[in-house]
Amino acid sequence: MSTDSADEQVGKVKSAPKFRGPVMFRRKRKTGVGTADRNLLDTRQDSDWVHTDPWRVLRIQAEFVEGFGALAEVPPAVTVFGSARTPPDHPEYAAARAIGAALSGAGYAVITGGGPGAMEAANRGSSEAGGYSIGLGIELPFEQGLNDWVDLGINFRYFFVRKTMFVKYSRAFVCLPGGFGTLDELFEALTLVQTRKITRFPIILFGTEYWSGLVTWLRESMATAGKISPEDLDLIQVTDSVEEVVRIIQGESGDKGDIERLGTEDEW
Repeated sequence: MSTDSADEQVGKVKSAPKFRGPVMFRRKRKTGVGTADRNLLDTRQDSDWVHTDPWRVLRIQAEFVEGFGALAEVPPAVTVFGSARTPPDHPEYAAARAIGAALSGAGYAVITGGGPGAMEAANRGSSEAGGYSIGLGIELPFEQGLNDWVDLGINFRYFFVRKTMFVKYSRAFVCLPGGFGTLDELFEALTLVQTRKITRFPIILFGTEYWSGLVTWLRESMATAGKISPEDLDLIQVTDSVEEVVRIIQGESGDKGDIERLGTEDEW
């Protein structure tokens, strides 16, 4: 007769399966699991469960639902990216403000990351021009929430949910000089268009002096090495002209904005 203890026999002999909802467990793993109803109704438990991955799935789902619900009826929109560190007295702030106003004048809502700097400037230009100014913020330890020029604002916990909203509700991306966040959003858009995961839309870099080094590197290093196709460079357009930004967007997106759908502040 075997002298192995019960624990030593675990893994040698198949035990009867146990179930927790749709999940099956066989062999000893963890005691005190209980039933789903007991775990829900029992008040004698700690609150650590709200930080577990299954609960995060529900939070992610809730963010998608909130975002889709809030943005479902926005007019044709253009997303403007740029640095949160751009000061109000900088020429790039003035440029972002002018772009926001020009896009609103052309009938587009303006979407930004909702923060300070270039984002605030684009929201401000849109709002001052009577347009629809939208901010999609992100929960960060060092930023202070949505700027004062946002008409419709949503704060997200998760970057990937926020990025989905940028892409889904934008007819074009305009990237002003920025840092890692701006580059992340730029290359996210480029990758989605290049791989045809989304319909091609204009991707515009505003500020030739700032962006020329990156464009040169893409052409002379990345394309020359065969890491991208030469035609992939055509996905990017670079300009210093606010008017050209609007012309590019109207030309490539095939529309002229939608001034009527902007509505009034009461309708927002």
